[in-house]
Amino acid sequence: MTGQAVPSVEALVSELLARLQGTGFGLQLQPGRSLVGNAGVLLTQVLGVKDAGERRFVVVDAGMNDYIRPALYQAYPQVKNLSRRQEEGALVDVVGPVCESADVFIKDCKLEVVAGDRLMFSGVGAYGMAMAGQYNSRLRPAEVLVEDGQARVIRRRDRLEDLWAAEIDV
Repeated sequence: MTGQAVPSVEALVSELLARLQGTGFGLQLQPGRSLVGNAGVLLTQVLGVKDAGERRFVVVDAGMNDYIRPALYQAYPQVKNLSRRQEEGALVDVVGPVCESADVFIKDCKLEVVAGDRLMFSGVGAYGMAMAGQYNSRLRPAEVLVEDGQARVIRRRDRLEDLWAAEIDV
């Protein structure tokens, strides 16, 4: 699995200020994504494991419509199997059920997994529900806030009627 090193705010500001020194330019930062980018997680369940030649695919119930960042930016999230303690296993690709070539969360990840396991993708915050859609008539998931150790639903899961709720009869 690939990881992306994220510099600390202090290191980033220090480097930027050093480069701007003597140029007459100032620095304004809009931290947006850095505040929420790593805040969220996406929970998903393994629907099945499929061997296709030399590749092994782990198919989960979340799709690219739930978390678009890997499809748009080839950025792979951290993944953890919440159903078992063993961290590493066979080399797999974790994919969604949308049946599109872009419906891939992680390629070449060492993960021990069987159907029914629950996985957690980390760092989904700025790219999860804010960018989720109903592509392929898929319902968006519920959104849950965990605060002070307590979880509560802050956005319900879509219902089928939500797919056509905005349509106007003509």
